[in-house]
Amino acid sequence: MKTQQRGFTLIELVVVITILGILAAFALPRFAGLETRARMAAVNGLAGSVRAAAALAHSVSLVTGATASQSVSLEGTTVTMAFKYPATAGIDDALQDFSGFSFAAGAFSFSSAPTPAGCRVTYTQPASANVSPTVAVTTGGC
Repeated sequence: MKTQQRGFTLIELVVVITILGILAAFALPRFAGLETRARMAAVNGLAGSVRAAAALAHSVSLVTGATASQSVSLEGTTVTMAFKYPATAGIDDALQDFSGFSFAAGAFSFSSAPTPAGCRVTYTQPASANVSPTVAVTTGGC
């Protein structure tokens, strides 16, 4: 009486492992860049939030008739102003939450980036009246 074969042969297992290895070789570079792209997306998202916070503080300054350097209150938080826009040292007060980033001298650096100084958002207050602030995004170190 002949017994039926059960399981896989060695050749079948080697072929399957080889195919999986080839697929992994193509997929790994694709997934390796996901973390970097996620950090870059977070930095760009924060840049949008900084722009929106500056615009909101500017609007409050205009509506309340504040002087060019008079502080305004947003959600109970006092925001230091310069030329009716948040000052470089006060932009962090205009934001509700920027967890994952550290703030110093107008720059929000991504704390967990390989090079935090190269993965950041930099806010610069206007230098004179009727000029908008600048928000620069650096993603080279993400």
